[in-house]
Amino acid sequence: MKSTADSQQVIETASARRRELLDRYLQSLPFEPYLFQRDALEAWYASKEDLLVTAPTGTGKTLIAEGALFEALHGGRTAYYTTPLIALTEQKFREMQAAAVRWGFPSDSVGLVTGNRQVNPDAPVRVVVAEILLNRLLRPDNFDFDRVAVVVKDEFHTFRDPERGIVWELSLSLLPKHVRLLLLSATVGRPESFTRWLRNSHGRRMQLLQGTERRVPLTYQWVGDLLLEELLVELVRGGKKGRKSPCLVFCFNRRECWSVAERLKGRPLVDGSRKRTLAARVRDLDLSDGAGPVLRQLLLRGVGVHHAGILPKYRRVVEELFQRRLLPVVICTETLSAGINLPARSVVLKSLVKGPPRQKRALDATTAHQIFGRAGRPQWDRRGFVLALAPEKEVKILRRKRRLKSIPARTRKSAFRQARKSLARKMRSRRQKRPSWDQGQFRRLVAARPAALASRGPLPWRYLAYLLKRSPRVDEIRTMVGKRLLGAQAVQSAQRALNDMLLTLRLGGYVKLDPEPPPDAEDRGDYRPVLAQATPRLDRLLAFRGINPLYGDFLSALLPGASRSERIQALESVLELSGAVARAVPVPDARRLDPGPLETSWLDPELARPGSAGGRESTLREQLMEAGPGPTLAAKLRLVFDGRLPQVSQLRVRPVWAAGDLLDLGGNFNRFVHLRGLVKQEGILFRHMLRLALLCGEFAALPNWDAACRRDLKKVALTLRRSCRRIDPDSTDRFLERSVKRQDDGRRGKPMRGI
Repeated sequence: MKSTADSQQVIETASARRRELLDRYLQSLPFEPYLFQRDALEAWYASKEDLLVTAPTGTGKTLIAEGALFEALHGGRTAYYTTPLIALTEQKFREMQAAAVRWGFPSDSVGLVTGNRQVNPDAPVRVVVAEILLNRLLRPDNFDFDRVAVVVKDEFHTFRDPERGIVWELSLSLLPKHVRLLLLSATVGRPESFTRWLRNSHGRRMQLLQGTERRVPLTYQWVGDLLLEELLVELVRGGKKGRKSPCLVFCFNRRECWSVAERLKGRPLVDGSRKRTLAARVRDLDLSDGAGPVLRQLLLRGVGVHHAGILPKYRRVVEELFQRRLLPVVICTETLSAGINLPARSVVLKSLVKGPPRQKRALDATTAHQIFGRAGRPQWDRRGFVLALAPEKEVKILRRKRRLKSIPARTRKSAFRQARKSLARKMRSRRQKRPSWDQGQFRRLVAARPAALASRGPLPWRYLAYLLKRSPRVDEIRTMVGKRLLGAQAVQSAQRALNDMLLTLRLGGYVKLDPEPPPDAEDRGDYRPVLAQATPRLDRLLAFRGINPLYGDFLSALLPGASRSERIQALESVLELSGAVARAVPVPDARRLDPGPLETSWLDPELARPGSAGGRESTLREQLMEAGPGPTLAAKLRLVFDGRLPQVSQLRVRPVWAAGDLLDLGGNFNRFVHLRGLVKQEGILFRHMLRLALLCGEFAALPNWDAACRRDLKKVALTLRRSCRRIDPDSTDRFLERSVKRQDDGRRGKPMRGI
């Protein structure tokens, strides 16, 4: 009885201490928190359960996260704060450092690890991208989580992302039970089903706090009679209270961002005093390289452009000018909707469809609400505005109808009769089809609820290798797969996919299965291995963090016998340049790029060898020729790999010659992008070169590898680093800081296939 009383007293004492700590945190705030924020903080401090907070953008969810970090710091414990994007992670890092100083802690109490950059990586509070957390959880011998008290996951709706959601999901399953979770998002549909799944599948009891009221209400408006440039001129008119700028204009194509910005030249977007301040600030900036001169002219007219094709240093310029309220308009892609803090009064959607020209698809509700949420900020606005434009063709047709109606039908004036005929002809020539989007679609998006959370993406090869190194028992992995947030049929498909992966690992010599599979593939439908014993080869898969590890192991055996150009082709092909950029840097034909020893001495004979495609009658060369003329080295490598391991998913290979072209030009990045007409996509190529430099270093670090090949890859990496440093030294040094420290924390904010 005494023991029970003592336990109760300990609980009451701990509760009182936490209440006192909450009061201290609330007193440290420079303003009175909203009721929703106070409720969330009360829920966090009053219980030891996990907490999911869903509330509209602008509700101040960061303040709730800071409350959890405040508790960890004062308790002498460690905390992680994770986000899906490098840019957002660095932004939160600066915010958390400022908060720590405000609480009386040194700024180095907060660290940053993004895979590109590390600052105070062992600090009590670690702001990281999601992949960093997963990689640390996969290596418990290197990273101790005993003293970790809380993990905050911001923008948690990324859980359902087809490519990256698996990273967020797996970290949930690996996180020790004593670590509390604080999940934050503005766009989670049916959160009750998620918390129920988390309790049933992972034994985590999670409170749910839902907010529906925005501190800054939104006004939604369909604009059916104005073109974009006309609308923006209207939005920037009026005084401080009357105008609806600054505006974020969302396009779903990087090239379109530039064309839209060019259309705004000459429009009266900036008033006199602000124009002088803006001009003075722009004059002090170095905008001499690449797209800088074009961007300078746009900035002077009050227009910024922000997307991944712009160099990081130029994106930072746009962000700074917008945050200072000097730029009334920024044209951007949807990446900006993922939590990056650019406070806008209005959001304008030029289109409600996205995708390549022949594969347009309607904007989904989750993406739309992420974009809508960028409008209106409590510290600036009393109301935010979301405006959607009708298709430009529909606006022009509407205007023709009005003009036609304004001309008398029975006029005797020849000029009027000619005008009527011309307008009628234009109306008849219009193709009769439904507009690509309309006001009804906009209304449905506004009313729609965000999609529910669900497991997305296959099990990564590298993660499976880690699990098999820890234990050969397949049932443990099957149990984990069975716990995924999937429907019954999808779970069965995931179990079959796991079986295929194990058979592929066996075929590659990475594991030994017990019992052995039937020799006939047709008899393997009901086959279920019990054990998957790792062989020494499995360790090779753990060496590749940036690419599909099976393909990385395949290339590692071939690159020592290749020429420099062949190595560059092979490594560039796995870095997944976007389609528009990749098409501009094709691999040269044999007249410009002579075949190397890998291709002539090994690949071509291998392709011509009968039966090398796993017993198929045709040779690999015959299959390759069916794909079209001029097969590249990368295409040949991929076909041989598929012949050996035909069931490998999560792998994309695209032949390009970008870094090779840059090296041919002596590393002159500016000349390279100008010659290839890629000035407005230089940010994509800048990142590509840095990623290739890191990948070269990853291969050069392989143990027991050819010394000459290792030296050559290091030289390539050094040339690429120097080339990028001349263009954007700060971003280059930040990106490559990871390669100096060599700590296995993951590679990037957005992972390549096969993490």
